[in-house]
Amino acid sequence: MRQAIILGLGLQLSDDAEKDIRQLDFPELYRAGYRGAVFDKDNCLTLPHQDTLVPELKEAWEECKQTFGRDNVLIVSNSAGSRLDGGEIEAESVSYHLNAPVLRHLAYKPSYSCIAAIRAYFSSLPTPVPDEQLIVVGDRLLTDVIMANRMARQRPAQRPPHASKERDTLASEQGVRQAGVSETVMQRVGPLTVWTDGVWERDSPIFRVVERRMLKAVERWWVSGDGIVPGVQNVQRFMRNIPQEVPLKEEALWLRAWNSFRRS
Repeated sequence: MRQAIILGLGLQLSDDAEKDIRQLDFPELYRAGYRGAVFDKDNCLTLPHQDTLVPELKEAWEECKQTFGRDNVLIVSNSAGSRLDGGEIEAESVSYHLNAPVLRHLAYKPSYSCIAAIRAYFSSLPTPVPDEQLIVVGDRLLTDVIMANRMARQRPAQRPPHASKERDTLASEQGVRQAGVSETVMQRVGPLTVWTDGVWERDSPIFRVVERRMLKAVERWWVSGDGIVPGVQNVQRFMRNIPQEVPLKEEALWLRAWNSFRRS
């Protein structure tokens, strides 16, 4: 498993790269404080331009909805529910087959207008879900991952209570109010970004090659020798290994004939 980032418009990208959603431990994500999920559709949950779930993902998808709640799992696609979806027919079909809400939005990912629509949806829930309690899962770096990172913001890091008390005492002794902005440590908060780099059906190969080359270039620039990515949290505890299916060896023709003769 590797941690992957990319630098786009000054944004650090994704917290982890996984083959598909079966590697996500949704109960562990819930225990860590995450309360909602945003999913891309094509090549993440369904085959491109299809409305039904990839059969291999059925168990993981059901676990996700049971963990967060159906309404807290939102599908955001640049096809279903977008301006390309005349009459919202595709959105209705996807929502029916996947048993989950599909966002209606006029602007494509990763636009700020699309982000605003996502925030409006999660704010409208009986228990609103802020950005930092979301996971955003998708297979495209230049749309899904950039959008998730645009949702991140900087805020002052919370200091332990004893550190604040010691600081105030020192300031009092020196007769100086040490509350300068320059000394404030900022912390990046936002959704947990997951890039699923396994695709179910090849599409847009040129764009995917461009994305991977950009990723490799940034990794050489940004990732330290020990594999640590600055500003990206360790998310290994949220991941599972997908059991590898061992293909059955085809029985040789002569052996099949011999076994058939023995059984006769």
